[in-house]
Parts: sequence; C-alpha cells; structure tokens
Amino acid sequence: MSALLDARGLRLAFGGVKAADGIDLSVMAGEFLAIIGPNGAGKTTFINMATGYLRPQAGTITYDGAEITGRPPREIVRRGIARSFQLPQLFSEHTVEQNIALAIASRAGIFSPLAPLLRPAWREEGAELLERFGLLPVARQRADALNEGTRKLADIAMAVALKPRLLLMDEPTSGVAASEKMAVVETLVRVLRQAGVTAVFVEHDMDVVERFADRVAVWSQGRIAALGPPAEVLADPAVQRDVIGIARHA
Repeated sequence: MSALLDARGLRLAFGGVKAADGIDLSVMAGEFLAIIGPNGAGKTTFINMATGYLRPQAGTITYDGAEITGRPPREIVRRGIARSFQLPQLFSEHTVEQNIALAIASRAGIFSPLAPLLRPAWREEGAELLERFGLLPVARQRADALNEGTRKLADIAMAVALKPRLLLMDEPTSGVAASEKMAVVETLVRVLRQAGVTAVFVEHDMDVVERFADRVAVWSQGRIAALGPPAEVLADPAVQRDVIGIARHA
C-alpha cells in the first residue's frame, strides 16, 4: 500500500494547549485507520486540519502527492477528501432522499434546493446509494424523524455521494444505541470497502476499533503515543490504562 494522506510535523496550539505537537502520520490507500485517545488529545483537531477547517501553525499535509496544507474545505472536497461530523450534518426539514440529492448536486457545484430533484440520473444514483446503506425504507422520511443510528448512516451516505477517495469520520458511533452500533459500522465499512474508499475514524468504542480497524493510532496530548495493528496497540499496558480505561467509562 502507498500513502494517500501524509502529515508531517503538524503543530497547532490554542493558547497554552498543544492540540498538535509534531504529528507525523501516513494514511495508507485502502486502509481503515482508527484514531483513539482521551478527550482533548487532539483527535478532532487532526481531522479539522486534514479537511481545511483549521490551518496548522507548522508542518505539511500531502494528499495523493499534492500539498493541501491550509487549503479551503471546498477545494479539499473537490480533490477527493470528505468528512462526517460527530453530530450529523443533515438538512433536518428535508427527507433522506432529498439530502442525498443535494449532496450529489453539490458535487457538481450546484446548490439549488430544487434542481437536484429534477434530474433523473441523480435521483437514480441517490436511490442506488440509499439501497447500499439500507436506507431505502426511510428514503421519504424527514431527517429529523430518524433515530441516531440511521441519522449517522444518512450523514455518511451524503459524504459518500461526493465520491471521495478518503473519508474522515469523527466518532461515527457517538450517540448511537449500543444495540445498533455494530450493525451501523458493519454497514458503513461494507459500503466503503466496496467503493474502494480509504477511511480514518475517531472512535471511543474499543470493540468497534478491534473489529474493524486495520491500524490504530493513539493520540495523547497532541502527539501519537502508539501506532500499529489493533491487537498490538490495544494490548499495550499504557493504552489500556490511559485510553481504554477512560473510554470504558466515557
């Protein structure tokens, strides 16, 4: 595998708090990389820098061989990087199929609320994507009527509608009922792998990390404290003490 995203020497501080303190990380094409660590360790800060929402004070981020450090989010999306947020970013007053249609239209640079629904090709593409995510039964429900697990899937489906090569997900199981977590992650992993999308996801549920991640990066005070296969990293006594113990009581 080759590196699709490469971060070198990333530094960013908010006052006296070092959110990124010399981050070096390569995301390999085709992998599912989990980022774990206690709250405030800098995990979301890394995602925000990689997607253009924050600019590092030092260091570089390279995607597919081109530097993207500090480029605006819209340009980064056009290059092939998408993201989902801890809180789903859906148009609450619209149906699920309308949300997907709007995402497909935005990929083409069209932001009219009506135009996407008038194009049969986009409607067909949207229906196919909803089917892959198991969302066809709720396609005509308003987004604000969905349970949290279904909202998460709809949010990630919107990101996939942008046809990214790399998707960064901030806590995809946050707020999802324990009984639904594995089914939600199984669905999104299946869809992303079938589409050939590389994924980075911040996660606090160690069962999800152990089952679905190819590698795990442990964040601690703005630094990467450990990096490797899940079985190796999660067995590390320091990780068990400082991360897993916190996560299990979060």
